[in-house]
Amino acid sequence: MKPVNFAYEKPRHLDDALRLLGNGSQAKVLAGGQSLGPMLNMRLVQPDLIVDITALDALKHCEKQQDFLVLGACITHADIEDGRVPDVTNGAMAAVACGIAYRAVRNRGTIGGSLTNADPSADWISALAALGADAIVRGKDTRTIPVESYVTGALETSLGENELLEAIRVPAHSKKARWGYYKVCRKTGEYAHAIGAVLLDRARNVFRAVIGATERKPLVLADAKPLFQGSDDLRKFDPTAADAMLASIGMDDPLDRKIHTVALARAVQQASA
Repeated sequence: MKPVNFAYEKPRHLDDALRLLGNGSQAKVLAGGQSLGPMLNMRLVQPDLIVDITALDALKHCEKQQDFLVLGACITHADIEDGRVPDVTNGAMAAVACGIAYRAVRNRGTIGGSLTNADPSADWISALAALGADAIVRGKDTRTIPVESYVTGALETSLGENELLEAIRVPAHSKKARWGYYKVCRKTGEYAHAIGAVLLDRARNVFRAVIGATERKPLVLADAKPLFQGSDDLRKFDPTAADAMLASIGMDDPLDRKIHTVALARAVQQASA
């Protein structure tokens, strides 16, 4: 199949892009196009207007601040993988980026596009939630939203019709921070069937865990201690606590819960190494 007919605009300024998104059309934003392209061809989305944001330099900007890294929404996975942007996560983000799909996808796919597409099985949704990242949204006003609140459900975000994801703000890790990320895939390049992520950074009093690829928004624990017998000791991971939490969000299949619990357990093993 081929897409329905649509108008196409490629604005040069962020304000122009926001104006186009707010003109009442059924508009879709095109960044890397790695998700939107197939959806257009299969007519899963049928927009009146495509707003191509690849010419917006403001969305390709990155800035290392004292305690954060701000990444423009059009930074590609390959930019992160190859170290073309600064790293404040002791290699955690680069490791996630290099495991996304295939190199051709990573060359074009963007961190903002992946986050805004909000596929529960995509890497950045779970990884950025575990890292404690924020989404910076531009519209009439600028607002900053934790990633776990930016993604409201499967393929759903808190973006308004006249808003655009401008950047992602990632907190800097201390040198002794511990990170683990593991995903279950049948073969390389597939979306994950289960994702586990954990971040322990005692210097910042941060202990977060995420279970993703759950057919909904990720299960995010801003305080992961309940999974570790009330401690911040990674050796005390309790899989039964993770299983109970998954059951509480409606994951009824015991095998499905087991796969997700194992993914988190292996992320914990990475962080403990």
